[in-house]
Amino acid sequence: MLIAVVALILALGVASRVIADRVGIPSVLFLIIAGIAIGPEVLGIVTRDTFGGGLSAMVGVSVAIILFEGGYHLHRHKLRDSPTALLRLTTIGALITWLGTAVAVVYFLETSLEVGLLVGALLIATGPTVIGPILQVVTVRDHVAAVLEGEGVINDVTAAILVVVVFEVLIVGSGGVFALFGDFAIRLAIGLGVGLLVAAAVWLVLTRGRLAPGDAPLHSRLIVLAAVVVAYGGAELVASETGIAAAAMAGFALGNVDLPHHEDVIDFLDDLSVVVLSFVFVALAALIDFSDILALGVAGVAIVIAITLILRPAVIYLSTTHERFTRNERLFLSAVGPRGIIPASVATLFAVELQALGRQQEAQLLAGTVFLIIFATVILQAGLAPQIARALNVSPMRTLIIGAGRVGLSLAERLEADGENVLLVDSDPDAVHAARKRGFRVVEGDGSTAATLKEAGIENTKTVIATTPDDDVNLLVCQLAQTTFDTETVASRVNHPDNMDAFEALGVQAIDLSMATAWSLENVLERPSLSAWMNELGRTGDVQEIEVTATDLVGHSIAEVNAEIPDGCIVGLLTHKEGDTEVPTGDHELRPGDRVTFLGQSGAVDQAIKRFHPHD
Repeated sequence: MLIAVVALILALGVASRVIADRVGIPSVLFLIIAGIAIGPEVLGIVTRDTFGGGLSAMVGVSVAIILFEGGYHLHRHKLRDSPTALLRLTTIGALITWLGTAVAVVYFLETSLEVGLLVGALLIATGPTVIGPILQVVTVRDHVAAVLEGEGVINDVTAAILVVVVFEVLIVGSGGVFALFGDFAIRLAIGLGVGLLVAAAVWLVLTRGRLAPGDAPLHSRLIVLAAVVVAYGGAELVASETGIAAAAMAGFALGNVDLPHHEDVIDFLDDLSVVVLSFVFVALAALIDFSDILALGVAGVAIVIAITLILRPAVIYLSTTHERFTRNERLFLSAVGPRGIIPASVATLFAVELQALGRQQEAQLLAGTVFLIIFATVILQAGLAPQIARALNVSPMRTLIIGAGRVGLSLAERLEADGENVLLVDSDPDAVHAARKRGFRVVEGDGSTAATLKEAGIENTKTVIATTPDDDVNLLVCQLAQTTFDTETVASRVNHPDNMDAFEALGVQAIDLSMATAWSLENVLERPSLSAWMNELGRTGDVQEIEVTATDLVGHSIAEVNAEIPDGCIVGLLTHKEGDTEVPTGDHELRPGDRVTFLGQSGAVDQAIKRFHPHD
């Protein structure tokens, strides 16, 4: 019977993922619905007795795999996108969420402070189990995704350890604040230490060991899988509830070193996490007891409002102050903070522990509150995340590059460095693999067909650029983009000068490859310094053209606004609304609709853009 139940749960989980990908809605919504359907509230196929005492271990290992995979994808360059905001969110923000939730629970449910702190510790976590599926269907700028992903992994670890410490020190024991934070620090250090040791061992085996060449990719996957289990189990042997931290740390460490067969490991981890996520989320959703939730009454609604509409926005505001986030991106981060597996699994465990202590009412309160928050945030925040993103306009329009050859990849690298949201399309499997290996998002298919362009999301694309070595393909891509999909900007590489007229007749921004090469060579010979600097654009230097939208600067001369331009940056060109472009003098006045071109150091150009073209 147990095997049949597990098979059913896995089937429902995989089906939920397939349906979610097809309709563009985060899979967690379908997973929780599937779990409720087979749980005691509906069909009664899965109950608390179905797995006996093995559910805790199964969930623990599964969560370890998911957090290992989340840590593996959490590259250092992502963390550098918004390090200050992430640090605030996972320290001060986590503390505010913990204590604020505890106050709300104590006030509205009239329970003890210890139980309030226990619930608050649980609800710190968001986690990759809910954030990952959201980011698969919602495209946001890199610094927004980095904050969500980083918060998910780090706060899952924080919550998993903190809730155990609160229970053992404040509820079962009689320790105080110093014992609480001391125990937390010790467990965290144990988990991180074990994770680093396991990661170091795996790295040594994979880089210095003599794996059979033909079986090396398979052995790499198996060794990494063993590393997850060893990190989790080894840390748990030393101290309970430290395995989550060990798994996350091992994943982060291995994901940020040059590991052999990196792509094979990523594909394996992605597939494995889908399976375990499907199983765990459906299994835990089946354990939701609606009687515990309904027993909370109006107080439960008040707690949901306090956490989602007061605490979360306050934490996001404090964490992102003076950072690069727009107002709408702050609102999006405030509106998207769903809770996932860590609260669900640990709440189930400690509800049983409280019952064993004879605190039946507090056990029901704990389970009811946590599952209510999970249910509400998954439905309202994860389920509606695409709609929230569209309403707030935080999903940047995509730049679609057809052709992942040398020209396409070089262009993609430069556009990504400028903050563009780039997607490549190519029909050559080798080119697709090479592009993905360099970290780009790629769709494999014929970019000259409407079906492939639709799959690549051309409807939400602002720019289409054809870069293939075949002018016929490029011309067809441009025709489809303009006539079928009404793309705002269409550009193309033209390989043979005789074909320029055909592209220009379409109104395409065409670049004659031979002329571009000749111009570049002329620059190398006649203007070597400028040529060298231009080649470094996006690294040390930058050139950006923007419209002046800062109303307080309109009407002032270049000389007057010069103090607003950072050192290391100059206004190179001024383009008026009528279309004429000139090198400005100090007497030129900025007028509505003017566009300025900044040249200079990357950081200085970025600051100038923010001043002259501020976000809403």
